[in-house]
Amino acid sequence: MKFMAISLFALCLPVIAFCQDITGLWTGTLYNDSTQQFHDYEIGISKENGKYVGISKTCFLKDQKKYEAVKKVKVRIAADGKIVVEDGELVYNNYPVQAPKEVRQLNVLDLQKKDDQYLLSGIFVTNTTKKYLPLTGKISLKRSAGFSSTDLQHYLQKDQAAREMNTNTGAEPLVKNEKDK
Repeated sequence: MKFMAISLFALCLPVIAFCQDITGLWTGTLYNDSTQQFHDYEIGISKENGKYVGISKTCFLKDQKKYEAVKKVKVRIAADGKIVVEDGELVYNNYPVQAPKEVRQLNVLDLQKKDDQYLLSGIFVTNTTKKYLPLTGKISLKRSAGFSSTDLQHYLQKDQAAREMNTNTGAEPLVKNEKDK
């Protein structure tokens, strides 16, 4: 009987993950195994026509200057319940050199609830290219209660083009301007 209960729970686990709401703003850190550094990392996720879409922002400091990149991301829930986030189009960056277009990041995350807080945590890996070796690391994010004070929020408010995925597709906006409220 105990075996049946455990088996039933294991079979239902992916269904439970599909029922979780992963939309919203997730803020936290990305740890790069190679450099052994933490970087600010944010993902905004919305749902359109039953599919998840999103935008991510990575920030890091070099020589006391803040560099950032904003990318569209594809988000899906795998059969095993993992949240899979794949890089899409690079929307913006302020790097001092040309950003490599062929490098893509893949995040494989678990959704957890700890106390009253939802968390996304897991690993990331980038692909190998002719010029670059893959990077690996860990991601730790928590669902943000509001959009008001994050780097991603500030970027979305000042750059209308980055919000086209919400306004042109009919998806629920990740961000509402003060005049929209």
